[in-house]
Amino acid sequence: MAVIHNTTIKPTKTELLTPWLPTRAWYLGGADQPELVKAGGFRLDDPEGEVGIEFIVVTDRATASAASYLVPLSYRGAPLEGAEHALVGTMEHGVLGTRWIYDGAHDPVVVAQLLALIEGQVVAQSQSVSHALDQDVTSAYVEGTETDFDFTGAAAIDDQDGTELTAESGATLRLHRVLRPLPTDAPALRSGAAGQVTGVWEAADGTRTRGLIAELRE
Repeated sequence: MAVIHNTTIKPTKTELLTPWLPTRAWYLGGADQPELVKAGGFRLDDPEGEVGIEFIVVTDRATASAASYLVPLSYRGAPLEGAEHALVGTMEHGVLGTRWIYDGAHDPVVVAQLLALIEGQVVAQSQSVSHALDQDVTSAYVEGTETDFDFTGAAAIDDQDGTELTAESGATLRLHRVLRPLPTDAPALRSGAAGQVTGVWEAADGTRTRGLIAELRE
């Protein structure tokens, strides 16, 4: 279970993401600097206990639409070799010291644990409470599929809506970066999907909103 340290971090996560977010292909804002507020998220455990994994949702109040974005982050005690392009920045953690922060779509530990979440092998952890589950994160998966969902070595490609990884088998794993509410009557699994994850965040008007976070397709 994830352990949340009650300590200081410099810079804060929103401060770290403020200059980084506008560099993404899926960012909807203009030339002005975003005004980010934390709107939700959850954590996953690294089985080896080395990498911190957090899926954070931030809302940009500087835009008329107040768009909400999903940013999976990995927290590492040393640089991840070959992932310089995915480095969001570094921060000083009051307990753990210097942490290298990466866009989790490019971190193999994050991708593997997200896939395990979709397949129902692991459960989501609370973003802010130690040793607690996040009951708002739900997953659905088609059992019995023979497709190889091994995304080891797959490049994470950004587009205007999100980030997609493609396995050698042709299977795809898509992270929905620009979050949008699901209809109340949405099915447990979208048509054609082999698996998916949905989560909850706080919209700009304060309402709790559920939407699609990640989707697996054969």
